[in-house]
Amino acid sequence: MTPSLDKIDKAILDLLQTNASASLQEVSEQVSLSATPCWRRIQRLEREGYIRQRVALLDPAKLHVGVTVFVSVRTSQHNEQWVKRFTTVVTAIPQIVEFYRMSGDVDYLLRVVVPDIKGYDAVYQRLIREIELSDVSSSFAMEQIKYTTALPLDYA
Repeated sequence: MTPSLDKIDKAILDLLQTNASASLQEVSEQVSLSATPCWRRIQRLEREGYIRQRVALLDPAKLHVGVTVFVSVRTSQHNEQWVKRFTTVVTAIPQIVEFYRMSGDVDYLLRVVVPDIKGYDAVYQRLIREIELSDVSSSFAMEQIKYTTALPLDYA
């Protein structure tokens, strides 16, 4: 069993998930620790898997992938071989940035980022060419109202 996080651990995680490039000095000052104990805590949080990796968040518009499409997929195939093949196909398409198996009426939900409708159509054509799907439904996001990569720490 992983030990629970204390208030300082949560503060460190909160700071790093908001700004992973914060210096050790900045983090240690914010959580009222000296550098060495703060660094040990960060190393422990990484070792225990609380911090999976540190990344840079890029601007989709500047990279010309400002269109977000949510794709609902239904299939009549529910066997291990098909799921492995579908996973292989989806993970090979870089425009598909999120991939979920769902409960309810939809079997899978994909988040796709592309420059325009033509870009999405290329992704769609590739999907249906490479794997059998029963139904594909696409919804284009009109406006991003909230987006964060920060996870709530209240439950940790």
